[in-house]
Amino acid sequence: MLIIFNKPFNVLSQFTDEATHNLQRETLSAYVPVPHVYPAGRLDRDSEGLLLLTDNGKLQASITQPKNKMPKTYWVQVEGTPTVDELSKLRDGLALKDGMTIPAKACFMSEPKNLWLRDPPIRTRKTVTDSWIELTIVEGKNRQVRRMTAAIGHPTLRLIRNAIGGWSLGDLQPGEYRVVT
Repeated sequence: MLIIFNKPFNVLSQFTDEATHNLQRETLSAYVPVPHVYPAGRLDRDSEGLLLLTDNGKLQASITQPKNKMPKTYWVQVEGTPTVDELSKLRDGLALKDGMTIPAKACFMSEPKNLWLRDPPIRTRKTVTDSWIELTIVEGKNRQVRRMTAAIGHPTLRLIRNAIGGWSLGDLQPGEYRVVT
């Protein structure tokens, strides 16, 4: 079984909160009442969008193993407007503290159609514009997309994963899921 889930902002990519503090953070269990499925990969709490869940260990491994270089596509709202040269840096690979990134696919995009409101909304400043880029990577270093956009001088304001391999969000709203047979 494979579940395509649109993870809302501020939800952990796990079914239980194993933190030792008492923050009562929201988990997948509030949205996916399907037993014996586990996330194939992760999505940070402050990121939104596609999270795949499965009960199939081989499928989970094929999605998450770095050697398979499964492409992951993100819609990234950034502060300011990157130049063509700055986008080229993403395409060429960037030096981050933990090494070079594999070259990414990066292009400008319009704000996604039918984009849901985020709660809380992103911070906006009257004097600083924002723009959207579509970024596809084939690795998954910790907070990689955020670190990549910061490295070119355009911090991420909102991060939505739209696709992993051939699976995409489609018209799922935050908190909704569908089972793929």
